[in-house]
Amino acid sequence: MTFRTILKPTGFVDAPFGYDGQVARLAGTMNWFSAVEMLHVGEDGRVSAELVPVSAVENRLDDEATAASWAAITGGRASLTLGSRTIRLDQPQLMAILNATPDSFSDGGATATAEDGFAASEAGAAILDVGGESTRPGARPVWEGDEIGRVEPLVRALAASGAAVSVDTRKAAVMEAALAAGASLINDVSALTYDDRSAEVVARAGVPVVLMHHQGKPETMQEAPSYPRGALVEVYFWLEDRIQAAVDAGIDRAKIIVDPGIGFGKTVAHNLELMNGLAALHGLGCPLLVGASRKRTIGALHNEAPADRRLGGSLALAMKAVEQGAHLIRAHDVFETVQALRVWRGLRDQALTPRV
Repeated sequence: MTFRTILKPTGFVDAPFGYDGQVARLAGTMNWFSAVEMLHVGEDGRVSAELVPVSAVENRLDDEATAASWAAITGGRASLTLGSRTIRLDQPQLMAILNATPDSFSDGGATATAEDGFAASEAGAAILDVGGESTRPGARPVWEGDEIGRVEPLVRALAASGAAVSVDTRKAAVMEAALAAGASLINDVSALTYDDRSAEVVARAGVPVVLMHHQGKPETMQEAPSYPRGALVEVYFWLEDRIQAAVDAGIDRAKIIVDPGIGFGKTVAHNLELMNGLAALHGLGCPLLVGASRKRTIGALHNEAPADRRLGGSLALAMKAVEQGAHLIRAHDVFETVQALRVWRGLRDQALTPRV
């Protein structure tokens, strides 16, 4: 017996012209699809799949949850209001990573500066994401006072320049300090589970929040990650629960962004499964953020290339995400990723220009 059905858009086409009733637009993006994989999750945890053309999907929406997912997949996403900035989500936008930490996995101990943030904005980043605590595998928590000392001056300087600034933190006190300094988005790798006060802080501030999937704590999350029903199914249901918890805490659903958490309590196989199935997460009805930049999966697939030599793989994963309708791409290499996004946009503009 089917417990739930998850809808995964597939069969992407360049343009909808001439395909009335046969294709649908994906989550308000510039992507169109012609079929859906219906992933039927049984009460016993087994998952079966069938391929259904878009023209027949509405006749297969057998329950309220599946109908809601279809409406979410084919609906748009509201723009993000971050301070004085409006971030449109009808095209992919870049979130630049600014690590104000001495122990990030990706940058060899270099600490981001305000000049780095200004350069990222000039290169085309829509959002500057400032973090003061490494959450790489094996990392230990940082005292909130130290974390505030790292992020507050950087957030204040970047926000004063007019940039849209987010803070990457799990701690309510750090959120409060960053918001007071001008941050306008909270990016929480724990999805508001680490600190009992965090949901209250976000709700009171009324700012957008990223809820990221994770399994376990950074110190131990890579020891034995397990997803009995498959990573895509488990992540989908987990994020669904966290969205509801956030809404119950008073957070506006329209301001919730979801992130599958590539590399957070996942094997290489889990990460690749999620990247292949990202389009299904649009059924949650929230903007989708993907951060696969310089992750270890890239090294695992290419002779254990170190973090600073994973640009090619980072771009490949970013484009895989964009092709499945990701609204936000979180990346270290801003110039190169923005260039890739703009070439992709050029391809889409050409495809979506009617022939005369």
